Amino acid sequence: MTLRPAHDHSASAGSPRRRRAALITVCAGAVLAATALPASAGQAGEYDRDHDRPAEAARAAAPQAGHYAALGDSFSSGLGIPAETDATCGRSDHNYPTLVATAVGARESTDVTCAGAETRHVTEAQNTAAPQIDAVRPDTSVVTVGIGGNDLDLAGIIGRCVLLAYLNPQGSPCKSSFTLFGTDQIGSRINTTAPKVADVLGAVRAKSPQAQVLVVGYPAIVPDDGSACREAIPLAVGDFAWLRDKTRQLNTMLAQRAAAHGATFVDTYGPSVGHDACKPAGVRWLEPAETEAGAGFHPNAAGHRSTAETIVAALGD
Repeated sequence: MTLRPAHDHSASAGSPRRRRAALITVCAGAVLAATALPASAGQAGEYDRDHDRPAEAARAAAPQAGHYAALGDSFSSGLGIPAETDATCGRSDHNYPTLVATAVGARESTDVTCAGAETRHVTEAQNTAAPQIDAVRPDTSVVTVGIGGNDLDLAGIIGRCVLLAYLNPQGSPCKSSFTLFGTDQIGSRINTTAPKVADVLGAVRAKSPQAQVLVVGYPAIVPDDGSACREAIPLAVGDFAWLRDKTRQLNTMLAQRAAAHGATFVDTYGPSVGHDACKPAGVRWLEPAETEAGAGFHPNAAGHRSTAETIVAALGD
């Protein structure tokens, strides 16, 4: 069975135009846009349908959902992927919440994922968007939560890395700048975000104790070795591995918080290895800059299909 988007069930979060740079700064976006690999929406949205997909048996075993609620940031909203259904939050009708709702046969679904959302926006308003927790009801049976990256200021991290790469393209200047005097600043941010994620999961449990809660991790944005893809992503050679390690550290924290609160962690990193933003159109699941297929450093339609299939398999388990 192929996952395809169904009718949009998204809750509108308001009319003002949202800022497209959810996890990438204007500075980084300008640099990357000038050097991006060419892509088309059709190419970037395609991938081998027989690869990295759950077995049909796993799909069939997934329980039908009554009400499904999707919470999260731009990695969940489908920022930049056509067709946009909510300009305020950069929400797409090809994002994984739409695909999951269809695959599990949800009778109702509420997608409040929003670009730029931090953990605090689960329980408080984000500009004109209501608190995301409002989407969770006592009768909600499935909740997906994909959040935490904006609490680290990933946009600022990537922006700094792009600028510093011009000073020392063969080294790891970004890593050095964030580990001055032996302090791992990004690691500290991840540790600070952990109790905030725990609070989010506690709030979800309080509203819907019986719901199956899934915490969705972040995919592989860059490859382990980026020496061959600096034309697409102008990071210093040594900073590719560092950014990879920080993504894994963030996912480890999310998995630990999920386990501590009886939730299921959905690993999107593993399936996405080999489909990072450095790969050519048709292979990559994340875009290296803003293209017709999606926002820079964000999953495209193929990436969201993979995430949806991984979630459905987890529900079956």
